[in-house]
Amino acid sequence: MEKIYVGHSKKINYKERLYKVIRECDELKKYEVVLPHEFDEFSSNTRDFYNSLDLFIADVSIAGTGLGIELGWAYDDNVPVYFIYEKGSKVGNSVKCISGKFYEYADDESLCSVLLEIINDWNKKR
Repeated sequence: MEKIYVGHSKKINYKERLYKVIRECDELKKYEVVLPHEFDEFSSNTRDFYNSLDLFIADVSIAGTGLGIELGWAYDDNVPVYFIYEKGSKVGNSVKCISGKFYEYADDESLCSVLLEIINDWNKKR
């Protein structure tokens, strides 16, 4: 089963905005989707964790130092990285050097659709 990590800044309402939508999206249930703060406020991911990922999807609607560090590790480990952002967000230029794959979402329904589109695109390129 493919291991897909969804990273984000802790400054967003990730439990309602991301996690709830991801867990309710039936089509995503066939993947091992890892959410960093689903069970604990603190991420316990070690440096080696990122090497075990098949795909990293990062919500960059709001910048975060921790997310930037995670992205650097994933990039260093050659993990494919895709970015999502909420409509109206200003995406920082610093992430553009990691990947040019950006997808916008507007609401819960479009978030689920965008995640599936990313996974389909990634599967085609493997």
